[in-house]
Amino acid sequence: MNIRIKDTIIYTPDGNVTGDLCISGNRIASVGSVPDGMEFDEVIDGHNKMVVPGLINTHTHAYMSVFRNIADDLTFSDWLFGAIMPKEDRLTQEDEDAGAMLSCMEMIKSGMVAFMDMHICPGASARAAIKLGMRGVMTRGLTGQDRHDEGGLRRIREHLGECEEFAGSELIGFKFGPHAIYTCGEDYLRYLMELAREHGQGFHIHLAESLMESENCMKEHGMSPVEYLDSLGFFEIPTCAAHCVQLSEHDMDIFAERGVSVLHNPRSNLKLANGIAPVARLLLKGVNVSLGTDSQASSNDLDMFTEMGFAALLQKGINHDPVLCSAEEVVRMATVNGAKALGIDSGEIKAGKLADVVMIDLDHERFTPRNNLRSALVYSSSGTRADTVIINGEIVLRGGHLTRGDEEEIRFNAAKAAEKFA
Repeated sequence: MNIRIKDTIIYTPDGNVTGDLCISGNRIASVGSVPDGMEFDEVIDGHNKMVVPGLINTHTHAYMSVFRNIADDLTFSDWLFGAIMPKEDRLTQEDEDAGAMLSCMEMIKSGMVAFMDMHICPGASARAAIKLGMRGVMTRGLTGQDRHDEGGLRRIREHLGECEEFAGSELIGFKFGPHAIYTCGEDYLRYLMELAREHGQGFHIHLAESLMESENCMKEHGMSPVEYLDSLGFFEIPTCAAHCVQLSEHDMDIFAERGVSVLHNPRSNLKLANGIAPVARLLLKGVNVSLGTDSQASSNDLDMFTEMGFAALLQKGINHDPVLCSAEEVVRMATVNGAKALGIDSGEIKAGKLADVVMIDLDHERFTPRNNLRSALVYSSSGTRADTVIINGEIVLRGGHLTRGDEEEIRFNAAKAAEKFA
């Protein structure tokens, strides 16, 4: 399908371009002009709109939408072990399907084109993503003490079964998902390293998220969580590490040397009082930092525009430097850096890149006056302004409404699934 977005403002790496954006199949054909002789199946009026790279949510738990607003104002330990994990034990396949569908709808309507999910029920998030036309990298949360732990082995089998089930989808990818160092024993981690090499997959792990995790690791191993994993050779596998709040300079140097991608979740870390990741220092050291929303159980919504604003403001505030984490830099974290972390050929509006783009409605008080639209995306916007979303060359959101799936039914099913947890 060939699509032309006519007479619009286009966010490119080199500045805004006014003109047309042309898509051929699932790739961007041209930026600013129309190729000679190109014909179109659909022409979209881009007047009073801005086309930006699709946002990429590099860390979330899609099934947790059914836990929205039921575990607020708790300590991290009480939140995780006292409130969330017991509720997870009661989830059914139907609950997870309903939760994942709601999350995918929320992400698309908030301008997201891709996400990386850590889940406990294989298939739910992948089915939801495919149903609504979204990209997803699936990681079954893996916990276990050693390579003989039957529960741990079952979870690995579930992950590999999901890989096989969705192997033919161009929208779905996979990584191994060891949950955290405090839920995975050393031998289990070593076994996952062997499997990751065998299957050619990277890692997605929660790391250095809380002071409790760091203190316990120091007591048990005499090292920080990052140093501990590095001592195992863990980072020889391409790794995406979520949160990374409690980091030393040495930890950050390890990340830079090993090529670890940090998945920054500013609002979730604030909500649970775990702290603020040293993003400015990580970027200075050349670490790839992307953005994530975490789940609705901790950050309460999936709005990457708000996440971008927090990411910028926090680094300015804690470092007493208003120049740090500029709007442009934060947009890169939500797009280019996210694409790098997930291994997706998108994140920029350039000819040849995957056609994963979002059209924002500028006819709104938040974009008036239009002094600097690139800054406005970070400091003035919100995800509710996504008008059109194109993923893999397909229009999946038009005029703020899904082109696939029944929005009312999705909300109803999720609300019904959540009733038993209220």
